[in-house]
Parts: sequence; C-alpha cells; structure tokens
Amino acid sequence: MSVVGFDIGNENCVIAVVKQRGVDVLLNDESKRETPAVVCFGEKQRFLGSAGAASSVMNPKSTIFQVKRLIGRNFKDPEVQNELTLLPFETSEGKDGGILIHLKYLGEARTFTPVQILAMLFSNLKDITEKNLEIPVTDCVIGVPSYFTDLQRRAYLDAATIAGLKPLRLMHDCAAIALSYGIYKTDFSKTGPTYVAFVDIGHCDTQVSIVSFEAGHMRILSHAFDSSLGGRDFDDVLFVYFAKQFKELYNIDVYSNMRASIRLRSACEKLKKVLSANAEAPLNIECLMDEKDVKGFIKREEFERLASGLLERISVPSRKALADAGLSVRKIHSVELVGSGSRIPAISKLLSSLYGKEPSRTLNSSECVARGCALQCAMLSPIFRVREYEVQDAFPFSIGFSSDGAQISTGSNCILFPKGQPFPSTKVLTFQRSNLLHLEAFYANLNELPAGVSTNMSSFTIGPFQASSNEKARIKVKVQLNLHGIVTVESAMLVEDHMDDSARRGNIHPQMDRTKMDSDSSTNVANSEDNTTVHSQSSDATQGNGTLKDKANQRFEIPVNENIYGGMTKDELSEAQEKELHLAQHDKAVEQAKDQKNALESYVYEMRNKLFNTYRSFASDMEREGISRSLQETEEWLYEDGDDESENAYTAKMQDLKKLVDPVENRYKDEEARAQATRDLLNSIVDHRMSTDSLPTEDRGLITDECNKAEQWLRERTQQQDSLPKNADPVLWSRDIKSRTEDLNSTCKQILRRKSSPANSDESSSLDQQE
Repeated sequence: MSVVGFDIGNENCVIAVVKQRGVDVLLNDESKRETPAVVCFGEKQRFLGSAGAASSVMNPKSTIFQVKRLIGRNFKDPEVQNELTLLPFETSEGKDGGILIHLKYLGEARTFTPVQILAMLFSNLKDITEKNLEIPVTDCVIGVPSYFTDLQRRAYLDAATIAGLKPLRLMHDCAAIALSYGIYKTDFSKTGPTYVAFVDIGHCDTQVSIVSFEAGHMRILSHAFDSSLGGRDFDDVLFVYFAKQFKELYNIDVYSNMRASIRLRSACEKLKKVLSANAEAPLNIECLMDEKDVKGFIKREEFERLASGLLERISVPSRKALADAGLSVRKIHSVELVGSGSRIPAISKLLSSLYGKEPSRTLNSSECVARGCALQCAMLSPIFRVREYEVQDAFPFSIGFSSDGAQISTGSNCILFPKGQPFPSTKVLTFQRSNLLHLEAFYANLNELPAGVSTNMSSFTIGPFQASSNEKARIKVKVQLNLHGIVTVESAMLVEDHMDDSARRGNIHPQMDRTKMDSDSSTNVANSEDNTTVHSQSSDATQGNGTLKDKANQRFEIPVNENIYGGMTKDELSEAQEKELHLAQHDKAVEQAKDQKNALESYVYEMRNKLFNTYRSFASDMEREGISRSLQETEEWLYEDGDDESENAYTAKMQDLKKLVDPVENRYKDEEARAQATRDLLNSIVDHRMSTDSLPTEDRGLITDECNKAEQWLRERTQQQDSLPKNADPVLWSRDIKSRTEDLNSTCKQILRRKSSPANSDESSSLDQQE
C-alpha cells in the first residue's frame, strides 16, 4: 500500500511519501522537488509537468495551466471571467454553466473540462511516484483549500478517480500544515492548549487557520481566507508597471502579444523574488517583442507602494480567523508563515504588527502541505504504525437541509452543520412520510462563501418505500459531512414498530434486509406540513437481560438517489476514464517510438565508429562496404522519410542492420571470450591432474586420459583457429570450449563418485548392525 501525499498548487505540485525513516519529497524526472502544474498539447503528444512547462512557450494556445482556479466554477462568474482573460487558451460555457476548454490536438478540435485536465496532472504525479517507489500507487491524501465548495471537492475526487487514484481523504491545506508542524513538537504547554496561527499565502490565495495544540492532539478552531489574493497578484503589479513603462520607452504593447505577455510575467515573478532579498532589482529581457530588447529597474519601496492595496488585504483573513476562534492576539503563542507568496518582506512586517510577534518559518513553505498529507495517509494506512495523534478539523461553511421546499429546523436555526463543525460528522433526521422524500442540501450563509458561489449543493430522492400499515412511515435519514468535507446521505431506513408477537414471528418484509443503524447524533426534525414531532433516537429493542421490550423496531434500507448540481454523472466519469486511458496509451506509443528512434540513431553512429576502428580487422572489405552503405542509408532515412514513423518501423530497421553487423560483432566479442574459456579449460585440466595423487591406479589413469583428450582437442582446434584470419567465422567458439570444460568436469566427478561409493556402503552396513 502506498502512503503518499499530493499538494496540487495553482503553479506547482509536490509529492511526499512516508518511508520507514520519515517523510521524503520525491524528485521528478528533472530531479526537482516541485513539478509545474502544466499540461501542454503538442503536435503529436501531451507534455505533462516539467515537459509541459518547457513546451509552453512554443505552444501557448494549447498549454493549460492554473486549472485549479477553474475547477468546479461557473463560466459566467465575474471572477472566472477575470481569470480567463489572463489565460491563453480558448474557453466556452458548458452544460450546467461549467467551463469547457477548446484546443487543437492531433489535427482535430478537442474539448476538455477542467476536471479532465486536473486528472492529467494527477496521472503525471502518479507516474512520478510509481517510478520512484517502484510499486503501484493508488491510495493517497490530497490537499485542498479550506474554501473549496462541495462541488470542487467532488471534482477533485472525480479527477483522482480518472487518474486511477483512491484518495483516503481530502485534507485542508492549513490542517496538513498544522499536522506536519505539531506531530513533531514536544514543547507544548502542559497547563493548557497552545494556540498557533498558520498563514498560508500561496500563488493565488491566502488562507489563515487558528489551531489549538495539546499533547497528542490538534484542533482547528477557525478557517479564514481570501480566495483571490496570492503571490501572482503581486506579480501582476510588476507586470502592469513594466508593461506601461515599455509602452512609453519602446513603443511596444505586450498585451497584444501572448508570447511577450507570458515572458514578461515570468520575468516579473523572478524579479519579485530578487526584491525579497535586495533593495532594488533590474529587469532585462532580450527580444521581448518586435525584436526589441527591454530594460527596466525598480526599488523595493516603489514595489511596496504599488502593492499597498494588496498588503492591506493580507490582514483581513487573519482578523477574521481570530474573531471566529474567539481569541485575542495576546493568546496566540506563535505565527507560522508559509506559502510561495510569503517571501515578500512587507508581508512579514504587516503580520508582525498585527500579531505583535515576528512570524516564524519553521516549516518548508513549499513542501509542508504535501508532508502533512503524507502523514495523514500514514495514519489512515494499516501498514504504518504512527504515533497516536488526533487531528480534528473544522468545516468553514454552514450547511442546511430542506425537505420538499421547507427548511429543516434543528433547534434555534435551520442549520444542520454549523460553521466550525468538526468533521467527519453524522446527523440523523427523522421524518413521517407516506411517499417519496426529497431533500435539498444548501449553504445556509452566502456571506461565508467565496464570491460567485451558488448556495445550491445537491438534492437527494429517498424512496420509493411502502409501510406495512396505512399510516405514515417513520423514515430515518443518516446525513454525513464526511472526511473529504462532502455532504452525503449515507443511508435511509424505514423504521416500523411491531408488537412482541409480530417480532417473534419475524414479520418483516421478505425483499429487504434487516439492518441496525448506528449514528453519532440524532437530530430532531419539525416540519409543519407532515406534523412531525420532535423525538430522540430509539433505544435498543432488548433489555440488558436479553428480554424483549414492548415494541421491537424493524429497519429496512431505502434506496437513495443523489443529484450533484454541476457534478459528473457515472457515465461521464466512465467516459472520461476511457478518454484518459486512450490519451495515455497514445503518449506511451509516441514515447516508445521516440526511444526506438533514438536507439537506432545511436546505433548507426556507434557502429560506424566501431566498424573502422574496433571491428576493423574482424570484417572483410565486402562486409565493411555493405555495412557502411546500410548505415548511411539508414541515417538518411531517419532524417527524411523516417522522421515520424512508428516504433515497429524503427525496430525493423534496427533488425536489418543487426543482421549485417552481428556476425562481425560476434567475432570480436568471441575472441576475448575464447581466450578466457581456454584459460578456464586449462586450469580445470591442471586441477584434475593434481587431484589424482590419492586415487587408485585405475581411477588415476581414467582421469589422466580424460585430461589428455581434452588437452589434445584444445590444441588441435586452437591450431585450426589460429590459421584463420580474424574476419572469418571461428571454427572454435568460446561456447565449444565451455561445453568441453563442462564435459570434463562431469566425467571426472563421476569417477571420483565411484571411488567414494564403497566406503559409503560399508558405513551404512555398520550402522544397520548397530541398530
């Protein structure tokens, strides 16, 4: 079983695995710890990760990146529209208001959803992991932002399923960070909880969590976020500044050239990192646009002035997290600052002023999420023994349910899972119904959600069912906020009360299995339409002494149909899996053809060099001429008609060349092997002759004769071989000498075995007499 944690960032991805000695971050094919979250569709194949980033400049319109911002989003959302203006690929509105990505691939117009693109990234990470671990990988834990909606979380699970992964948990980024921080700490206060603020400023978002730590336990008190404030926004400040400057100085408009925009944004990102360590920094780009080289310069003070509006927004999630946790700044023990966008000095100063203490950087800012996910995966894995450590996360949104249009009341409000609810969590709803039951899940407070998110989540149809009496049936519905942070109806039960006689006769529905349902809590439901009364969950049907109560409950499972607004159906998921498999097989075939082409090209150059050097004396003039001609023809074919051929075509060409070269190569290789085999045979002859000193005369003569025959055979065949030129096929191959050596050893062993047999027989007879 694999124990893997994936952090899918907006810009880069990180893979962490748990091994016996601890948590390791895996290296990709370029020996880097971070893999770009990029998918590039080339002329003949896809390029994923690092290869995709390298190909993006040449294929900007068919390069998909920052797909994390599009997952589970509505095309008409104003924030999504702003995102799409920064992306070079073509998009349109799909069914249910989703996003479709359009591009050309293999000469055809193709359409993909963000979920399918994310699945490609997961497939790449899966391949990297399997190459490193050399075992199949399925089980994993994936980091997700705390502000992800139910639809976005389901989209992540769908993408992982398409890629052949089985997520054990979708874990909030800050929860993973807190786990990787707290599980190794041993200096927490023993008198009470230690409160730590985690500030994660990523490429496109900012998340803050207040976490309570005690020995062997961590509890998330609050989550807060700004889903549209991250490091790239500071990059954009520099981009706008220099785009305006270059317009004035060089009369070029980078907004009109997609490739120039990409290059300038990349340069601004590097410049921001330079400004984090220096008071000023230059910007130089060769041939940015219209064959013009551009130069720029900016001071850190000027950069901070331009980004002042963004810096003010940084403190908002922190203040909100503190308020939701019900803590004052004085109670915060320390502040941990992580994330790729957290290196700007002005951010550290601002947080120092807010919290009254300097932010710490105890954790690796780019790897801590993946490491925490890997640790959580180890905790959920049956093959790893991990220190007992409880992780209690909190859900950042309020969730309500309605039944047939009427909201379900749970006490003083209509919220089933309030904001800050620890999860996983289960609630049991009880209804009185005579026909189908319809439930709707929704976000109860729009102000808690990111901008542009719909409050509608999913609907559930429970039934059909039929009660044994004419009265309304009592239905118990188990609703779960599961480990992924997804709301589901786990089960629905028809509960019937039968008197003792009926219970004893086993009066139950024959087509239904009798089951018993356990739950974490029972929620009382009041609905005016059905006049459902408030009641608690029923107790067991038997007393402690095993006798029946007055009534015995029988429970029958009812089918539940789920409809996710904007989600993938089972058929769509199956179709996406087949599509991904087909694309992966095509990529594999292209890569294998490339490898075979490179092997053929290398073989041509290697054999041409050896033919006139190493193999020169082992090939006749006619052979050298024929091989040289074939090598030249193959080289010309590779750069003309054979530039884009199948793996089989390159393999056939390789086999044709080997038919010509192998005889020459075998003569060369066998010369050295023949010399070694000759030495081995002579050594065996010497050893057998020396072993005859203690043998009877008859046996000594037999072994000596065999050694003489072998020696005579070797002498005669060697003389024949030495009379031949090197470019002729040998009459004495090394394999012949090895076979003669084996025959000699076998014969001599048989003779020696005959000598020891009488002695063994005498010993056996004496033992029989003693018994």
